[in-house]
Amino acid sequence: MDTLTPEQRRKCMSRIKSKDTTIETLLRKALWHEGIRYRKNYKKLPGKPDIAITKYKIAIFCDGELWHGKGWDVKKDTIESNREYWIRKIEHNINRDNKIEKELERLGWIVVRFWGQKIKKNLIGCVNEIKEIIYEVKNGIYYPDECINVNIAVESESEYS
Repeated sequence: MDTLTPEQRRKCMSRIKSKDTTIETLLRKALWHEGIRYRKNYKKLPGKPDIAITKYKIAIFCDGELWHGKGWDVKKDTIESNREYWIRKIEHNINRDNKIEKELERLGWIVVRFWGQKIKKNLIGCVNEIKEIIYEVKNGIYYPDECINVNIAVESESEYS
């Protein structure tokens, strides 16, 4: 059961950031340090990717585990308070992410998604994955069919499907 009053809960929820989060800032600074230039929250693309490397058509999303449903099949069974609302909300987010990803791919963009904890624990690995994609695109050897979801290269299994 929720220990906060509705007003306290509303105040807490209103402080959750949708852009310039810690994980986005960490990844952006690391990319900038490597000389990789980008646009942040690129409004010209569906879903406003957190980071868009326009030169190579790479759209990067930094996803929080809760809001984007990491391990959702297991986690949704553990929700106790306001169950219907949260299940509907998180599943809507997952469906929206999938729709945006397909639209970006249709437009010729490479979509990369990183979980927040992966960015925090393996920032260098995330940056190296992006550098590898840039290298492959530059040299004409990137084959999207072989990398159905780029996030599986950093995370052992995709949680977005």
